Amino acid sequence: MNRRTLIEYARYHFEEHPYHPAVTFVAADGSETPHNYLTFFNEAADYAAALETAGIAAGDLVVLVMEQSVSVMAAFWGALLIGAIPSIFPFINDKLDAEHYYSSIRQLIGFEGVRAVITFAKFEPELRATLDGLDVEIITTEALQATGDPAIYFARPLPDPEATAFLQHSSGSTGLQKGVMLSHRAVINQIQEYEEAVDVMGNWSVIASWLPLYHDMGLIAAFIMPFKVGVHLVIMSPFEWVRQPVMLLQAITRHHATHMWLPNFAYNFMATRIRDAALAGVKLEALRWVVNCSEPVYADSHRVFLKKYAAYGLSESALKVCYAMAENTFAVTQTPRKAQPRLDLIDRKRFAEEKIAAPADADAPSMEIVSCGVPLPNTQVRVVSAEGGVLPDRHIGEIEILSDCMLSGYYKRDDLNPFHDGWFMTGDMGYLADGELYVTGRKKDLIIVAGKNVYPQDIENLLNDVPNVHPGRVVAFGVPNAQLGTEDIAVLVEAETDVQAEDDEQRGDIVREVRARIAANTEVTARYVEVLPPRQLIKTSSGKIARSANRERFLGQLEE
Repeated sequence: MNRRTLIEYARYHFEEHPYHPAVTFVAADGSETPHNYLTFFNEAADYAAALETAGIAAGDLVVLVMEQSVSVMAAFWGALLIGAIPSIFPFINDKLDAEHYYSSIRQLIGFEGVRAVITFAKFEPELRATLDGLDVEIITTEALQATGDPAIYFARPLPDPEATAFLQHSSGSTGLQKGVMLSHRAVINQIQEYEEAVDVMGNWSVIASWLPLYHDMGLIAAFIMPFKVGVHLVIMSPFEWVRQPVMLLQAITRHHATHMWLPNFAYNFMATRIRDAALAGVKLEALRWVVNCSEPVYADSHRVFLKKYAAYGLSESALKVCYAMAENTFAVTQTPRKAQPRLDLIDRKRFAEEKIAAPADADAPSMEIVSCGVPLPNTQVRVVSAEGGVLPDRHIGEIEILSDCMLSGYYKRDDLNPFHDGWFMTGDMGYLADGELYVTGRKKDLIIVAGKNVYPQDIENLLNDVPNVHPGRVVAFGVPNAQLGTEDIAVLVEAETDVQAEDDEQRGDIVREVRARIAANTEVTARYVEVLPPRQLIKTSSGKIARSANRERFLGQLEE
């Protein structure tokens, strides 16, 4: 049967093998709550009924502000069952400044015209106060009634395959996020190619994950794909995983998990934060795919992870790499099934000065770049110059992609046009070599800290009115942290006067205020904060702060 919508796949699993394991949720204490397709879609139908009772109809936008759970997954499918457009938002936690979080929620919900918010009762009072005056329904999971019948919803006319199935929102730490519109057709096209590329099959695969469902890696690889294919998903809270990272390995052992996706920092984190004594009984022989995705990939992270877990059955052949983005639904490239990620040793000087990834001579300063694999069969990749011309192999430029699984657009953002002659402009820099893609950086200096996207201009805007800092004389950028396999944030500010820059007490006050503002308004912290005398930041000829030049000078000072 040629299934063209996500609803058809859900109906198939519900009708043909209702008692097959669908999702198992692992709690902090290790206890598990299993759901088969029958119980899962019964709960999803209850959410569908609640939404319709509240007046929500096909095409309405429904936002989920819920902790990681089976409930948020069921609510997502409940919205899909009535043709509404679900989107999972990050939920408030102790790492976020509550005032900033709720202000951002109101701004985004108001701008996008969200019709309903589904949440837990403990979040309801603050959400109601935040959204006061907006035409939006608030539904809590605790008030849910068992009134939905999946069979009734599955019997309804199917949605248009070109209709928007759901939104993925960008994961920037501050500012108005962009809602990536993905149609049923685009999502199915992506998963049909990707499930084959990574050998995800319903009769033997098991996916284990802690990834947050509001990010494309968690949403697609560890939620939508297993439900489309019919693969058992074992999932847990990202916040509990951070506290007890061994719980993922224990779940892999219990369920003989075959696949998991991780951001680069997680390799270092799991290699260094789990003591050997906690690994008693852990067995990883079943793992066939451990896919590094969603931020810059470092070969050293793979090495330290393999060194730690080879003794527990992890095979080097399981370590793979994927380049992905929400705008292409998820995967763009992937390490082939029978290959290892290639390591390209390139000449550092030619990379920096000529933007060419030339193979390094034995005695030349070099850089090690990890291949992100080959494009999926339905995805084309090219690299273009600043002028838009297509570049040959090993020339560094902006990565552009063309596929049949791409976004329809950004929700209510007709002002944004991310296309160049029909190709999507990723904003990422890299090069092609022998058919494989190597990502070298981000065109707009995006910083990724432990899997979180941080835009330096947002950090800078937070600090422009810090007392005793010259307005506008602030620059933020990422600094590689090889030990943790991620990036740290560095912030340089110019003091109003030389006296302030030289006075230890005043300089300390500035540093403390800078750190406090970043911590209060984003999900990250700054590792490096330096107060400079006036006129010390490098500027462009037009008077703007030159972020890349200041970063290079700072990195040079670190190496001295």
